[in-house]
This record gives sequence, structure tokens and C-alpha cells, in this order.
Amino acid sequence: MERLTAPDAWFLYLESATMPLHVTGLLLLDPSTAPKGFSFDQLRRHVDGRLDAMPMLRRRLVEVPAAIDHACWIEDPEFDLDRHVHRHVLSGAGTERELAAFIGGYSSVRLNRKFPLWDMVVVEGLDDGNVALVMKMHHCIVDGVTGMTMMGSLMDLTPKPKRPRRHSDWTPERVPGSREVIASATWHRLTTPMRPVRAVVDVSSSLARLAGTAAWRRISGAEAAAHPLNAPRTCVNGSITARRAVAFDRRPIEDFKAIRSAFGVTINDVVLAACTFGLRRHLEVNDRVPDRPLVCSVPVSTHGHDRADRSSNQVSDMFVHLPVQLADPVAQLRSIHTGSLGAKQLHESIGTDMIRDVIELVPATIFHLVTRLYSMTGLASRLAPVHNVIVSNVIGSPVKLYLAGAEIVGMFPFGPLIEGSGLNITVLSNNGDMNFGLIACPDLVADFEGLLDNIGEGIDALLEAAVSQSR
Repeated sequence: MERLTAPDAWFLYLESATMPLHVTGLLLLDPSTAPKGFSFDQLRRHVDGRLDAMPMLRRRLVEVPAAIDHACWIEDPEFDLDRHVHRHVLSGAGTERELAAFIGGYSSVRLNRKFPLWDMVVVEGLDDGNVALVMKMHHCIVDGVTGMTMMGSLMDLTPKPKRPRRHSDWTPERVPGSREVIASATWHRLTTPMRPVRAVVDVSSSLARLAGTAAWRRISGAEAAAHPLNAPRTCVNGSITARRAVAFDRRPIEDFKAIRSAFGVTINDVVLAACTFGLRRHLEVNDRVPDRPLVCSVPVSTHGHDRADRSSNQVSDMFVHLPVQLADPVAQLRSIHTGSLGAKQLHESIGTDMIRDVIELVPATIFHLVTRLYSMTGLASRLAPVHNVIVSNVIGSPVKLYLAGAEIVGMFPFGPLIEGSGLNITVLSNNGDMNFGLIACPDLVADFEGLLDNIGEGIDALLEAAVSQSR
């Protein structure tokens, strides 16, 4: 057995009936490039041949009664690939809208914790002749970086798949009984008594650094930085249901680079500005535009900060203002650039281990109970939102990739929703494109496809301003 780390266990404790915490991905495949043709059976064999490179796909959870300690992984003695790889044929015209509707329903269903926490569906019947691969993995086994690394094990740089290397002989494990699990968890707690003490010290140090940075920013007259629990209430905020809807689109990465160069900002600033423009338009039609900025949660990878950290999730959150109260897209961009610099200062002062420390300080049973009560009582519809929206920017491959011989012509990510916020926007760069994946609770977010169009209009407006700037 291998015990989960605190950052990975966090996503198990946080999950609820209305908040499934898996990450969903869509790959659009061109089967015409496969040297020997492409079929569901070939894809299944391809996945089977790469399992040794993705050991987490054959591991299942062993949860600890009363959450004495974090759950454990074991090599699933009942692992069956056919339980995880499925085939679906669209029954309608095979449009992208029909595919999006399928993905929305698929994303609404939680993964079964009795089996390894992943699933994939080959979707056929698209009107353009492409094939879709839709996959979901629980957040406790992947974040943006580890998810891309794991998917990379399935992919090749040429249409001819490389021969898989068998890294080791896989050995299934016996499922331990409850007494054994309780004894192991109790012993682990007793032999690591300094975990809460270390967490108290780390949290205290982080808060002291945060207070110092905030004080220095006030003295220097810097603009107030975004922080959680200070977000205005909008129509995208409230108690979420289990229903999900998705939309996806892509834009050339050169558009983002041109805007970046013209205004001296970052690609992430451009992404956030496009989202700000789109959200302002959405609020103008469906709600009202607040007189202060939205609070956006921006996941930040911490991979490489601690070489000893074996967590699949090495990520923290940075909070950035989205100035929807400003009408001009260039003013929005400049405000975001300035605000992001301040947000980075505060983020760096907190450190990278806050999630781990919180989980070590708050017993899992209490944490899970509080999150469930928060959801069940509808407090998210009455209290100030923790944040308005999540916007994540993930770096993908700059070159063409293939899966079982089929060229990947589209790669779209859909992150999870967090209670109180009905919208998550994830952007993934891939082979010269910026791929936008939007997922929402349709009971909160109206005209979801229109929101994606509005974001595209924001990119167009910034690009037009960039061209004018460079003349």
C-alpha cells in the first residue's frame, strides 16, 4: 500500500454529490493518418500496451474508516481494462454541439471509487470524419502538469506508434481488510507525530510573510490585490448542481503572441483579459456589471519546487482581479498585467504548501463534513463567493502528436467546478493553437455558448488594438 499525500487527498475530501472532482479532456483525432487504419479495438490495444508507463491507471483506492489518516493506493487485483475503455456512437448529425452535449453529461457522473479513478470513451459518428476520445481522471491522481505527462505516455511524435517498453512486471495486491487498514493508518499517525506541528509552524510562517508583504504594498501605495472571500456576487455564482455543460474552441497562438508583444504583457495576461471581456459581455446581457472587479482563481504549478514531493498535485492558487467594470479591452489588459504582478508577490509570500498544511491541521472528517454542509445548506448562494471564476492556462505540446496513428487535431481540457462558482475556463496550448475548454453548471450559467463567443470577441478586439499599436 502507498498512502496518498495531503494535496492529493484534499480532492477526495472536497468531492460531493454536486461537485465531482475529476478532470475531463477531449482529444479530436484524424483517423486518416493511421498507417493501418483506426478503430476502437486498435485504440484499446494501444492503451493496454502503454499501461506500464502509467502505473496510476491500475491502482485503486483503499479508504480508511473514520478518516484516521489519508487513503492508500493498491495495485487493483480486479483490474479490467474493459471497465474503463468504452465506445459511443453519436445518434444525431454528429455536430460539435452534439459532442459537447455528450461530454457535459459524461462530466456530470462521478467516478466509482471501487475501481481505478479514470475512464475513457471513444466517440464516433462526427460529421467531419474525425473521432473523439473523451477521458476523465480524478483530480487526486492528476493536475495540469501530471495530466499532460500521463497523456504524453499514450502519444507519439509520428503516425507510427513506437513499440511500448515493458518497464516492470505488474503485480496485483491483495485488498486489505478493515482491521488491517485501521491498524496501518493508526501506526502511520503514531510514527509521524510532527505532521501537525510542522503544519502549524509552516502556516504561521506563511501568514507572517503574507502580512509583511501586504503591509509593504499598502505603504508603497500599490493597488490592492485580489483575495478570496471578497468577490462580488454575479449570476455565475451560487450553489451548484451536479449538471455540467461544456463548450470548446481554439485560436492561433500567434494571435496571443502578437498581443503580448504589442503591449509588453504575458500570454497569461492576454488569456485573462479575453476572459474579462467575455465575462463583461455576459454580465451585461444576463445580470449586471459590478462596479468592482471579479476575483479569479488562477492555479499555479509548483512542480520542481520540492524534488522530494511525490504528490500528483503540485499546485497552488493565485488570485487575480478581472476588471469587468472597465469597458475598454486594452485598459482591462493593462489592469490585469499590473494586478498579476501584485498577485504573484502575495502568492510567493504564502509559499507552495498551504493546501498540505491545512489538510494536516484540520481532521479529514471535519473538513469533509464542513464542505458537505456548505453544499447541502445552500450557503454558497447566501455568502460572499470564495471566487467568481477559475481560469487555468496549461502549457501543452508545440508539435504535432499522434494517438494510435491518428493525428491529434484538437485537445481541449475541462477542469472541475468548486462550490459557489459555476464556471471554469481552462486553456491549453497545443501545436500552434490555444484551445479553450469551458465547463459550467447550466443551472447557474445561462447562454453558455454565447460566453465562449464573447471571449473570442475579446481576442479579436485585443488583436485589432495590437495591430494599431504596432503601426
